[in-house]
Amino acid sequence: MNKKLFGIAPCTLLLGLSLSAHAQQPTKVRRIGYLSAASLAANAARIDAFKQGLNELGYVEGKTIVIDYRWAEGKLDLIPGLAAELVRLNVDVIVTAGPADTKGAKQATSTIPIVMGFDNDPIGNGFVASLARPGGNITGLSTLAPEISGKQLELMKEIVRRLSRIAVFGTSRQPGNGQSLQEVELAAKALKVKLQYLDMLDPKDVETAFLAATKGHADAILVLQTPLASLHRTQFIELAVKNRLPATYSRSDFVEAGGLMSYGASFPDLMRRAATYVDKILKGRTPADLPVEQPMKFEFIVNLKAAQQIGLTIPPNVLARADRVIR
Repeated sequence: MNKKLFGIAPCTLLLGLSLSAHAQQPTKVRRIGYLSAASLAANAARIDAFKQGLNELGYVEGKTIVIDYRWAEGKLDLIPGLAAELVRLNVDVIVTAGPADTKGAKQATSTIPIVMGFDNDPIGNGFVASLARPGGNITGLSTLAPEISGKQLELMKEIVRRLSRIAVFGTSRQPGNGQSLQEVELAAKALKVKLQYLDMLDPKDVETAFLAATKGHADAILVLQTPLASLHRTQFIELAVKNRLPATYSRSDFVEAGGLMSYGASFPDLMRRAATYVDKILKGRTPADLPVEQPMKFEFIVNLKAAQQIGLTIPPNVLARADRVIR
C-alpha cells in the first residue's frame, strides 16, 4: 500500500506542477488595427468610446490587446499604404473609421476581418452583400447618412425661414458622397430650395468653397461626411462665422467646437458598439455571419452661442426638439 502511495505521489506532484505552469501561461495579446482618414484629434471622442467599449468587455490595452493606429491626416491617397501596413503587422482585426478607410482595408486584405466603425451605404459601396448577411470579411455599423442629409436640410429650412439657396460641401472621392448628395437633392426639390454642390478634394479647397458659396448667394451650408471637414473642423467653423452662414453638420463634435447645429447618428455610440464586433470576432465569429447594425442613437444639437454670432434666432419649437442645446 505504501509503495503504491509512494508511486502515486510523484505523479500527482508532476500533474500539479504541469497544471500550475499551464495556468500561468500568459494570455495571448490580440492586435487590433485602427485605420482613419482623419487625425487623432478628430477621432479623440470616438477612440475614447471604442476603448470604453473594449474595457466593458474585459479587454485591457497593453495586456490583452494592442491597438495599432494609422492616421491619413486627411490625405486619402495615403490610406491604401496605411492599410497595407496593418496587414503586414498581421493584426487580428481592422477597425475602420469611415467609408474611405473601409475601401482601403478591403483592397489590402480579403482575409483579415474588417469592422466598419460607420458607413453610410455598405451595400452601395460594395462592402457587404446585404446587411443581414454581409458574406465576406467586412461587417460593422451603418449610419444611414443619405437619409440623415435630407433631414439636415429639413431642419435648416425650419431655422432659416428665408432659405432659398443652400451650398453643399462634399468630397466626390469619398464613398457614399454621391448617395448623400442625391438625398439632399430630393429634399431640396421637395422644399423648393436651390442647391449648389461644391467639391473639396484638397485642404485649399475649403476656403475656395466658402468663397463660391458667398458668391452664389447661399443662405446656408450643409457639410456632408468627409475626412477633410473633420481634419479642418476649426477652419470650417471660423469661415462660417466670418461669412455669416448658418451651417449644419452630421457630427456633434463640430457643434461642440463652435458650429451651429448637427443632426446624425451618435459616432461615439457607434464606436462603442464597434467594440462588440471586435469581441465576437476575437472569440471566433466570422464577419460574414455578423449582421450590419444601423444606428440606435441619433442626436440633434444646437449651439446658441454660434447662432448669436451670426445674428440668427433659433425658433422655440426647434429648440424643444433638440437633444442638447449649448448656451
